[in-house]
Amino acid sequence: MRIGIEAHTIEKQEKLGAGGNYLSQILKEWSKLNPDEYQFILYFKDIIPQEKYLDSPVFIKKLVRTPIKSTALFYNVFMPLAAKKDKLDILFLPFYMRPFFCFIPTITAIHDISFKTHPEWISWNYKLPFRLLSWLAIKTSKAILACSKYTKQEIIKNYKISPEKIYTIYLAADGNFNNQKNKQEIQKSKQKYEIDKKYLFFTGSIFNRRHVLESIKALEEVLEKNPNYRFLISGRDLTRPAQHIDKINTIKRVQYVNADDLKNIYQGAELFVWLSEYEGFGLPILEAMASGTPVLTTKMTSLAEVIGDYPIWINDTNNINEIKEKMIKILTDENLRKKMIEKGLEQASKFSWRKTAEETLKVLSNYAK
Repeated sequence: MRIGIEAHTIEKQEKLGAGGNYLSQILKEWSKLNPDEYQFILYFKDIIPQEKYLDSPVFIKKLVRTPIKSTALFYNVFMPLAAKKDKLDILFLPFYMRPFFCFIPTITAIHDISFKTHPEWISWNYKLPFRLLSWLAIKTSKAILACSKYTKQEIIKNYKISPEKIYTIYLAADGNFNNQKNKQEIQKSKQKYEIDKKYLFFTGSIFNRRHVLESIKALEEVLEKNPNYRFLISGRDLTRPAQHIDKINTIKRVQYVNADDLKNIYQGAELFVWLSEYEGFGLPILEAMASGTPVLTTKMTSLAEVIGDYPIWINDTNNINEIKEKMIKILTDENLRKKMIEKGLEQASKFSWRKTAEETLKVLSNYAK
């Protein structure tokens, strides 16, 4: 079986982002398959990553040349032309959009539809391609992969398509995230990011809907009585309207925590804070749980599916007092912390990339011509 995969989201392995992480984790699992049974043709735009798992004989790696450097030309014209030439059984599109000119059957992963339900969150240069090419994907792909039941229902509600066309396939935390703590390694990572106190942690793109600013304000009130904490925030500030997170002196912010340090930073945190009101899944929450770290989050949108019957959460992400009181409770109540850690580890164990990869391959195989 010959399955094509649009793979430009994994070209920058050091900074994959959510879409790139999703694809790379699936490919790592597929790299273990029998090449006599499966062949995956990976289409790249600028570079072919030098990753060991990509050397598996199940993968054929192709760099698609374009006359000028253009993601739009690569995605909409030259990549699908290369796919047609390769006589694929199916083309897997792991990042929302279907090429405008596509000549073979496709299956598309739609991670959320915030571009449709909350267009005010999307910068102007992304609005048209996301809305047009995602609409095309949802309407014309043989099947859609959604990473939560919530996202599936959102797609059905907004695009009026058959539920039978959409498959819910959950994501998972990388096996690297676990609660086997090495105190020396945690300390090294803390020193690298200049953390000299106990700390709370947030990682991910900083959107208004994730209420990082409200989290900071709540912690500032906590610090009035207990100044022995810092707030480490990792991610690009993409708030619209801008909240200027960088100008707040009570936090430590970095653009990026590299993969080698991320496990240690999760494990060393007293609390992982992720107060999102909208997500297609919410992978960092699962990573923190798998690392044995208490999590303060919400049960909004897909996050109820991720945290399950977790013992504590935020009801109102704009209520600074609620956030503050629950921060204090988690930081001071050892019995609650123990229960949160146990529940988190139990919940994280229910998800695996192996299962994600197997279920994804089953859908691709079922729809291959």
